[in-house]
Amino acid sequence: MKTIRRIYNFYFSPEKDFVRRLRRLLGFTPAYLKIFKLAFHHKSSNDGAKSSPYGGQSNERLEYLGDAVLGTIVAEYLYKKYPTEDEGFLTKMRSKIVKRKSLNEIGFNMGLDEILSTYNNTRIAKSMLGNAVEALVGAVYVEQGYALTTKFVVRRMLKNYVDVEGLETFDDNYKSQLLEYCQKNGQRVDYKILKRFKQDKRDRFRVAVLVDGAKLAVGEDYNKKSAEQIASKRALQGMGMAVTQK
Repeated sequence: MKTIRRIYNFYFSPEKDFVRRLRRLLGFTPAYLKIFKLAFHHKSSNDGAKSSPYGGQSNERLEYLGDAVLGTIVAEYLYKKYPTEDEGFLTKMRSKIVKRKSLNEIGFNMGLDEILSTYNNTRIAKSMLGNAVEALVGAVYVEQGYALTTKFVVRRMLKNYVDVEGLETFDDNYKSQLLEYCQKNGQRVDYKILKRFKQDKRDRFRVAVLVDGAKLAVGEDYNKKSAEQIASKRALQGMGMAVTQK
């Protein structure tokens, strides 16, 4: 009976389950599990105590590293994929792929919300998914280096979860669209923060967009730029302009 129990605990332990999940995600079995566990530990679950399993750390440092590495890999991928396109096109395409909304969607489709739920004792917000994507890239880079991280990002992320060709004609930068439209018509666009408050222990912004001083729409989100985009989209719709839905 003890032998059976030991075998059961070996194959069905939380650590073995974590390794199996990582193997499916990464295509390899990581050697340093601690850094990959840290990649999924959000600061909102950290009490800051040195006695915590992560010594008061969160995935923020890995997120910072992964953000830089991911941006470089995507830039190199697009540079090779579109050899005749100019800098402006490549910059816009990279922005579409690595922006917060896109990374949140990639994280969700990769199933990172399930892993985050295991390693955090807080509600899983959408923004945590994009953070975890960047932190995971950072963890892969620390263990495997640039070449294998590039392989992971291109083969496991971009080709599985990003419709790169579809992004060529997709434009959801509503702020840019509104500015361009108003500039052509000699109108001035301004953004005003109506309210900044705390929700779920995070800053939240309510922003108004004004055209020639008249308030056209209001947007609200945890990020000021995102709130401006929401307000811009609503303003375009209010002006009868067609906007891309996604």
